Amino acid sequence: MKNIFFVGINGIGMSGLAQIMKTLDYNVSGSDPSNSYLSEKMKNQGINIFSKHESKNIDNIDTLVVSTAIGENNPEYKRARENNLTIIKRGELLATLLNKKTGIAVAGTHGKTTTSSMLSSVLLEKDPTIVVGGIIPEISSNARCGKSDLFVAEADESDNSFLFMKPKYSVITNIEADHLEKHGCLDNIINSFNTFASQTSEEVIICEDCPNCNEIIKNHSVKTYSLINKKAFLFADNIRVSGKKTHFDVYIDGKYQGEFILSIPGKHNVYNSLPVIYLGLKFGVSKENIKNSISNFTGAKRRYDILLDKENVKVIDDYGHHPTEIRATLEGAKSIENKEITVIFQPHRFSRVKFLLDQFEGAFDKADELILLPVYSAGEKDEFGVTIENLFEKIKHPNSKIIFSESELEKDILSRNIPRTYIFMGAGNISSFAHSIADKLK
Repeated sequence: MKNIFFVGINGIGMSGLAQIMKTLDYNVSGSDPSNSYLSEKMKNQGINIFSKHESKNIDNIDTLVVSTAIGENNPEYKRARENNLTIIKRGELLATLLNKKTGIAVAGTHGKTTTSSMLSSVLLEKDPTIVVGGIIPEISSNARCGKSDLFVAEADESDNSFLFMKPKYSVITNIEADHLEKHGCLDNIINSFNTFASQTSEEVIICEDCPNCNEIIKNHSVKTYSLINKKAFLFADNIRVSGKKTHFDVYIDGKYQGEFILSIPGKHNVYNSLPVIYLGLKFGVSKENIKNSISNFTGAKRRYDILLDKENVKVIDDYGHHPTEIRATLEGAKSIENKEITVIFQPHRFSRVKFLLDQFEGAFDKADELILLPVYSAGEKDEFGVTIENLFEKIKHPNSKIIFSESELEKDILSRNIPRTYIFMGAGNISSFAHSIADKLK
């Protein structure tokens, strides 16, 4: 393996690995019709990126890296199969790199990008290798190739690719029903996390306040964290919001560790910080440096990412697309925002809307206003028998409407002259809407 080609190289998972492999002195190229924040960064590294998927792109290639989103009709994939080239899944390549080092894998239905990004920030002084699913402000990237033995990675349960991993340390933030189009049912997801935990050789750190984590806690020797149980190995108490910052006290194994402060809102981020604090101490970062790192951490891009903050208007870009994430984000927003909140939500995948439809009821209750956009298909066919109108009726928000186009949305928002916080939520291309609106409101 010397000449590696990434199909869909601008994706957040692919781009991180491409950067790592280039730094490790492999010949790296790839293809992607879309651009991303990291496209220029990779090109500046000397990575050749083709703007179309074409079979001729993989001349002189010996290894093709694909994600589960790449179908067998992709011309590069078809050519690689015809020529008997090595074809490797993205998750398998990531695991191959992580398994050779002191791997710390962060998994969970929600919170894994924030937790792994925060952990990466805390451990930066230890020179780790990093591959996560978000842009970390401290390194302006989703990846770095460090010289130490530490390797921090986000572990993806969506397609079970995290089962290639054999980390020394793992974090499980929570387990919920998601990606049911692949897993089928919640029991299958829990079984996958059980396997993931069994493949962790040193320590599993897991949130005991999530009921679906009970089976993993029962079956494995783990260290638990909680905001409820004072006897948990990691416990946060006395949580309060002051000056838009969240303060809380931390106990490890019953011993008081002091007060910690977060600049990102919400109890869910207190949860996310607990394994970070513990692992930071575990790997020799001073308590003072940990406190400074998590206080200065403003979140990965697209995780409550503030694009504009003026006296009368604020624009926030957020990746939340699962009902649980939406509730947690809005609860945090309500604790710090001093203007009424309008959520612009783009549902992600027809399958997710179908399988989670009932859970969306009440998910936006903390918002003062809700604007629904059409479903972002993410390449799925519209064959699940669910419409945006079905979702609108299920949500039952008293001040809500559907807007069907970006131009109509822009006209609606720019015509207003009222103090407002706009939160753009979703995992599709809604981020580009948020940036466009923020630029025009400036």
